[in-house]
Amino acid sequence: MTQSADAGAGADLALLESFGTRARETRRIARAVFGRSAWPLVAGMRLLGIAVRFGQALDGLLLGRVRRGRVERPIVIVGNPRSGTTFLHRWLDRQGVGAGVPLWRLLFPVATLGLLVRPFLPLLERVSPARHHASAAHKTSLVSPETDDAGLFFRFHDGFFLYGFFWAWAEDERRSWFDPRVRDTSARDFDWLERIWVRHAWATGARPIGKLFSVAVRTPAFLERFPDARVLYMVRDPVSVIPSCMSLVTGVLDKRFGIWKLPEPVRARYLERLYQALVDLYLVFHEDWTAGRVDRERVHIVRFDRMMRDFEGVMDEVLAFLGVEADEALAAAIRETGEKQRAYKSRHAYDLARFGLTEERIRRDLAPIYETFLAPLEG
Repeated sequence: MTQSADAGAGADLALLESFGTRARETRRIARAVFGRSAWPLVAGMRLLGIAVRFGQALDGLLLGRVRRGRVERPIVIVGNPRSGTTFLHRWLDRQGVGAGVPLWRLLFPVATLGLLVRPFLPLLERVSPARHHASAAHKTSLVSPETDDAGLFFRFHDGFFLYGFFWAWAEDERRSWFDPRVRDTSARDFDWLERIWVRHAWATGARPIGKLFSVAVRTPAFLERFPDARVLYMVRDPVSVIPSCMSLVTGVLDKRFGIWKLPEPVRARYLERLYQALVDLYLVFHEDWTAGRVDRERVHIVRFDRMMRDFEGVMDEVLAFLGVEADEALAAAIRETGEKQRAYKSRHAYDLARFGLTEERIRRDLAPIYETFLAPLEG
């Protein structure tokens, strides 16, 4: 996105507005690269979409409040995957600051039939997309609060997830297909997010907490669409974030398709594209921030390294930004978490060479992030 991507490898981008076109492209790539069919995934999305449309139509008939509802004061956590967004998202959810949307409700955002789904969740875990994640890297389940980008992916079969898992494997580059400066799906996506959040707020009675990587490349548009939203932007050293994210994505793909057995040139091409997309997530937000296109009264920067060292101070700032007053229980939870954070030692280590990277390259490519957001902490 910050680097010029092709104009869609000669494709008519208007054709991509069709779910069928996007699905056929995914099936074609999966067959050509992996020698496997993506039909079960696409068919499952189709069936899920039919069930959701029926359920939401029923919502409109029975629940006028949901039909006419507008989301109020959403909290949205933004940042590159593996930058601490999941920790902050789930911590705020556990403390009742708001309510993160569990994966099952992202996949099936229906108020009237939601209670009918709950008893079947243990059974549905067997076919859940969460089963492809290595728990050591990212523990999740249908009942865990998850990134709302998953809801967009399963509703539209489109966006950053689709590129990262499938389209980046194509022989021709496809990054422009989800670049909002070339093909902007913000109106469609934000309308769907509001449907999800309104139904979740109705079910929980709580302020929704979202987690969206994709908002990093369209923060000004998001703030315009949700004028009372508050955004927490998580930033962490890219040398830690990027290989961790690439390990997570390739781990899911290898579990399903055995990608490390593919020819090295095919893997190298894919890994370079995935790396560039992750760099874009950082740099597009940085460009909007430094150019003054982001309302800094509504976006608060949260540094991961400082959160680990001074969780209490960071949370004082976060809660004040969100307009939340800490009661005794919340204050105690902050102190307890702060002690655990300072004692925490990550067990994860990643081989940059496995992804064709070096620490020097990451620091060079993302020098603006270090300069603007990651100046050395005092003390």
